[in-house]
Amino acid sequence: MSLRQYEYALAVAQEGSVTAAAELLHVAQPSMSQQIRGLERELGVQLFTRTPTGLVPTVVGRAFLREAEVAVNASRRARATARAGADDLVGELVVAVQMGFGTRQLPGALSALRSRFPRLEISVFEEPSSAELEQLCRRGVLDLALMAACERSPSDTHHLGDEEFAVVLGADHPQLAVDRVELRALEGEPWVRFDRDSALDAVLLNVLRDNGLTPTTAARVSQTATAVRWAAQGLGATLVPASAVPQAHEHLARPVTSAVSHPVIAVLRQNAGPAETALLELLREESWHKAEGFAQVG
Repeated sequence: MSLRQYEYALAVAQEGSVTAAAELLHVAQPSMSQQIRGLERELGVQLFTRTPTGLVPTVVGRAFLREAEVAVNASRRARATARAGADDLVGELVVAVQMGFGTRQLPGALSALRSRFPRLEISVFEEPSSAELEQLCRRGVLDLALMAACERSPSDTHHLGDEEFAVVLGADHPQLAVDRVELRALEGEPWVRFDRDSALDAVLLNVLRDNGLTPTTAARVSQTATAVRWAAQGLGATLVPASAVPQAHEHLARPVTSAVSHPVIAVLRQNAGPAETALLELLREESWHKAEGFAQVG
């Protein structure tokens, strides 16, 4: 088996036909067909099945393609690093963030990284599920991830700081008069919550239960910014990482008693290259937000 065969198989899965995949990769169609058949013979499995809409991966084919994608991406990174000097790094850096974490710190660090490596392409996405994020880390798909916890070894994980959570309330809420909100004072109030499988919803639910509260759900949202906006409009209270509160809504946010915080862990892929190593050092220089600085109304 070769990486070229992996690339051919991935292209067929993407395009749905050998002909289209061959055109995409600028190779002869018979050559690609031969390579795919050879790959299937060597593996002893059928990777694709023909349907009215084209070729689609079989169940075992999908499993194989997931691992093939990891191998191809790693090879591309290695080639890009080998071709580029330390001052002219090219290629793609894939960063994933547990939803709500690093909202203020990551943009500054990425801006500094791009100033250092202007030809570097950066892909960033938020992942609501901490379990899914850790699975992506184990598969080697990510170059760097920011999350609350990880089972990886200490050499792969780096504690950047701690993220304190804050409650966001409507503009006329009486609890905005205090420096820290006692959550039991919010008994009976509705809450703006997050998707059921998200790490943020698990934090909110656990904190409320620890304070003897059973939340009444006013709405569920997928993004922290939406939760903050809806809470500010009086739909219900919400609980988010302090750095995820936009500056325009900081006057509606308060830390809670007792303080709720989670560690922020950076996880690097194995054999990390210069781009992810530089980003880690830039993130270390950022201030990890505490909730005490929120201004009061009036």
